[in-house]
Order: sequence, then structure tokens, then C-alpha cells
Amino acid sequence: MSAYRLTLFCILVFFVLIPWQVQGDTLTTASVTPGQDKTVTLLFTNDVESAYDPIPAFWLDDQEMIGGIAEMTTLINNIRQSEPNVFLFDSGDIFTGALAKLTEGRLAFELMITMGYDAMAIGNHEFEYGHEIFAWQKNRAPFPVLGANFFYKDTDHPYAQSHAIIERDGIRIGVIGIMGQDAVSAIIPSFIAPLDVTVPAEAVQRSVDELRDEVDLVVLLTHQGKTAPMQTDAESDPRLQRDIDADIKLAGAVTGVDVLFAGHADAGTPEPVVHSETGTIIMQTYGQATHLGYLQLTLDPDTREITAHDGRLIPVDPALYEPDPAIVAKLTDYRNAYPEIREVIGQTAARMNRRYIEESDIGNLFADAFLAIAGTDVAFIHGGSLRKDLPRGEIRVVDLLDAYPFVDDVFVKEMSGAQIRRALEQSFTLERGLLQVAGLRITYDLSRPEGQRLVSVEYDGAPLADGEWLTVAAPGFLAEGGDLYTMFAESEPLRSAGKVTDVITEYFARQEIVEVPESGRQVDIAR
Repeated sequence: MSAYRLTLFCILVFFVLIPWQVQGDTLTTASVTPGQDKTVTLLFTNDVESAYDPIPAFWLDDQEMIGGIAEMTTLINNIRQSEPNVFLFDSGDIFTGALAKLTEGRLAFELMITMGYDAMAIGNHEFEYGHEIFAWQKNRAPFPVLGANFFYKDTDHPYAQSHAIIERDGIRIGVIGIMGQDAVSAIIPSFIAPLDVTVPAEAVQRSVDELRDEVDLVVLLTHQGKTAPMQTDAESDPRLQRDIDADIKLAGAVTGVDVLFAGHADAGTPEPVVHSETGTIIMQTYGQATHLGYLQLTLDPDTREITAHDGRLIPVDPALYEPDPAIVAKLTDYRNAYPEIREVIGQTAARMNRRYIEESDIGNLFADAFLAIAGTDVAFIHGGSLRKDLPRGEIRVVDLLDAYPFVDDVFVKEMSGAQIRRALEQSFTLERGLLQVAGLRITYDLSRPEGQRLVSVEYDGAPLADGEWLTVAAPGFLAEGGDLYTMFAESEPLRSAGKVTDVITEYFARQEIVEVPESGRQVDIAR
């Protein structure tokens, strides 16, 4: 054999016997040979809610700032470069905030495209602009947007894709998405009315049965459980901790689910929770892009059963990760496209923070603004609607839109003393946080049983009688009975005082500097 033919023969043998795979523009040897365990890394987020910039981590001792979507992207890319078979999922609530509102959600999808998500579940915030707008905007995504239990009203016609198969490097993952009933109640009722959101278990099992024999893993993305408390330092306050009971229950009600990544409750799981009967691995982050969920699985090479797992929540520390330039550029382009959001609308004398289960500065501020501009007797706003604290000093349009990113009006209605008392008793369950009020003086006792916690309520210096009727200002979400406050929907609105953000803007325009509102209008005598 000639030297030329011998060389050619050796090259051919080398390529036949050595497995190769293409990664980007680089030709490399395959990472796994037959008979070896397979490693799969699953990354996940939930309830990002347009929290794109780092925030002060005042509740942490070991870092000054936390979060940032550009910084998180760098972290994700680092993991992709260092580990094999990396997948990225989201469990819903990608909308909310100023730029989401102005772009009707386009920006959120654009960032997820750049970050390389593989699939997401639908969250309640995706309906902030109505089901039609979300149905249109999700067409932008090159990845599946999943909602197995969404159907058009009184039909079996699906509103969204139920499940999908994601395949990479020989690993096939079946992904399913669902929303729970609690999350449905956190949507403006008229915005979700054209859809039915069915009980999750049946829809999940149907998709699992379709996928199980054709994939190596089944991953379920859920958006359910108790609504998360909107408070910046919620993860450090034991009173605000939500549980993952709804996800544990669902994991036990269906068979064939390997991994469940949850959202909606922001109930962070520092370590994975493994269901005692089904073996489903359950995890969730604290939301707002402050942590990246990480779960690495080891699969048996023959059965593809999970033989080991390692899961944790990785804090996004901006001091450790350079902002990803592609994300920074995309955010900059969108912000520059809306220069009006940098317009100054007024000034505050001090920072105003949110408190979910207590009276708060920003809650009192919004209630006072409703009262003043609408000219009513009393005003209410639900604590969960307040999404960001207001800084001290100049307040810009973007600050206001981030603090209250929704599109509803301030409506004026009449409510009886009895209806108001019922609303306050619902508030004192703290299920959806404490109602923020103006125009009333209230004492309550959280040591009493639910439904018996209101001690006294006064209007204009006198006890409020059940048969007394007052004019009430409230955002449209409350006016329609949202967040379990059904008593607000028992009467029709008399008029609109304008969009919530317009009402607050007018309130700021009337004052040179907005002082921190008077506190002490709601007092828990048990404390």
C-alpha cells in the first residue's frame, strides 16, 4: 500500500471510530460514549416580571446589589460553556413594568429570545393587556409558550400549546405548562373571561401520557399556589413566606413527571424538594431575576432514569457577572425608543417602600391620590398591585409605570358600610396582602379568627354603620372583584376618574414635593 493510501486509510478509520459532534463553529469529540452516565443541566426562572436592573440587596449581608437580567444572562452563558446538555425554562410572569406596558410585552419576548430559552409556561401577568394581545405577542417566540389547561370559553379548543419536545445532543425532554386557579383570580376578571382555565391535573396527565414513552425526561412548568407577596425583601421575612403545597399536591396527583419547576408564589427552594411517592423533583426561585434556578441530573445510560441530582438557587450578584452586551444593547434600544418615560412628573421628600401585609408609604400615597383626584369619601388599593418602591427625589414616568404597571382605571362606586366591613375582613386574612386605604380609621386584631378581626372602623370621626353608603375610589381590578375582593363587584361603577397612572401623575402635579403620607390609619392592636 502506498504511503498516500495508507494515510487516507488511517484518516477514514479515525473518523469512523471516533464520534464527533458540532457545537457552534467548532468540531469536538462527543462528551459521552455508550455505557456512560448522561449529565443534563436544567436552568430555570419564574416571575421575572420585567425586573431587568440590579436592586439594592439591603436584606443581605454578603452582597450590595442583586439581580439584573444582563448579569443573569452572563451567568447562564457561563454555565452553558462549562457544562453539557444545558436547557433553560421559565414558569411564567414575564410581563409587567414600564417597558412591558409600552411594548405590550414585546420586549420580554425579545430578551428571552436573546437569552436562549427553550420553553415557558403562561403566567397571570401575561394577561395584563388582555388575552388577545398576549395571543398575538407570543407568536414572536421561537420557543413553545405552554398552557395545557387553557381553552376558549365553553369549548375544547385550546388557547395555547399544551406541550412540546425539546431535543439536544440526543437528550429529549417533554415540557408541559399549566396555570392554577389562584393565579387566575389574580387577573382582571374581564381580561380572562373569554377563556376557561381548567383544573390542572387532568390536562397534565393527558400530556404526560402523550410524551412519556418518547422522551428521556418530563418537565412540568407550573404557575400556581398562593399569590406571591410583592415586597422587595420578601425572602427575608418569615411572615411572607409562601409554600409549594399546590405543587407537591399536583406532583402526587399525576404520574410520569420527573421535574416540576414552579412559579407564582415566589416560594424559593434553596434545595430541591422530592415528592415522597412519585419522586418528582420540585423547585422554585424567589422571582424578580434575583436568583437563577439550577438543577443538574445524572441519567442512567440505558434506562435514562435519574440516578442523582444536584439543585440550588444561584444568587445573581452583579459584582461577579459582567452584563451581557447583547442584552444591554437591546434594553438600551427599547428605552431610547420611549424617551417620554424619562420625563420628571414630580418629587418625593423621601423613599416610599411597599409592605405587603402592613400599611405602607406607597400604598397610602396611592390611596390618598385616588381620594383627592376622584373626590370620593374613601379609597382603596390592593397591596399586590404595587410592584416597585418609589425613590427619594425626582420621580419619572418610568418610576410610576414600574410601581403600577397595569392599564386599569380608577373607578368610583358606592359601597355600603357592610360591604366595606366585608372587604376589610377579607383584607385581614392577609391572603392577598393588606388593603391600603384612605378616608378611614381602622383597628384590627390578627390574633382573632379570620372573619372576626375587624375591631373598629371610623369614617369622618364616627363609627361606620352597616347601612351607611359611601363613595369609593378603587382601581379597576378591585372594582371587578379581583384578588378575592368579590364585594367590590356587587355594584356598577358610577364613573371613571381616569387611568391609575394619570391619576397619580395629576396628584404629583398639584404638589411641589410629595411628602411621605400620614401613617397609623390601620392599627393591629395585637402587636
